[in-house]
Amino acid sequence: MLAIENVDCYYGDFQALRDVTMEIREGQIVALLGPNAAGKSTTLTAISGVIKYPSGRITFEGYDLTHVKPEKIVAMGIAHVPEGRRLFNTLTVKENLELGAYPKHARARVSDTLEQVYALFPVLQERTNQQAGSLSGGEQQMCAIARGLMAQPRLLMIDEMSLGLSPILVKQMFDMIRRIAESGVTILLVEQQVHHTMEVADYTYIMEKGHIMLSGPTQEIAGHAHVKKAYLGM
Repeated sequence: MLAIENVDCYYGDFQALRDVTMEIREGQIVALLGPNAAGKSTTLTAISGVIKYPSGRITFEGYDLTHVKPEKIVAMGIAHVPEGRRLFNTLTVKENLELGAYPKHARARVSDTLEQVYALFPVLQERTNQQAGSLSGGEQQMCAIARGLMAQPRLLMIDEMSLGLSPILVKQMFDMIRRIAESGVTILLVEQQVHHTMEVADYTYIMEKGHIMLSGPTQEIAGHAHVKKAYLGM
């Protein structure tokens, strides 16, 4: 579905990504793990077209995304739930969700998709007319993910969804990830909750210093000596 081939990316003179190569197959939950400042969020923003990369190529279903604008990438079927939620705090939950239905095909089915996301996140239906800024941290994260789903994506990228959440809410969010994947949406997940992530991911990439250090089926990666020591505390 998605292929990243030898991508480099810079912030000024600082090289954030070095020869990054990844592949995401349809129907998978793929994890991108690594320490802070490893380049994980940069990878997602490069896929989204928010930042440009001077070398390498990213393709979605064979279509080259290199010079495609972010709004067109969303319309093609890739939605990005960024770190920090970035909701419109003074707008209601429903208004935030409706803004997520940006692509033309999504706008045509906004009522049906609202019903689907409310079924997945019942608390959002209870808060539908409440300002997003007044929601709890967990509710805001649900709203951010639901807004991404309103675009009716085929690939949903989620960046640090568990940040600042209680252990109970973290478990609930990972349960939601399973349900979203079961509905047919492919997922690329950047997370610090390594144990939880490896429980749901089919395939895992380990990124360090802007480069993919390890990759493979999650069960294999979980047994690697470096991963066990550096990420699983074993």
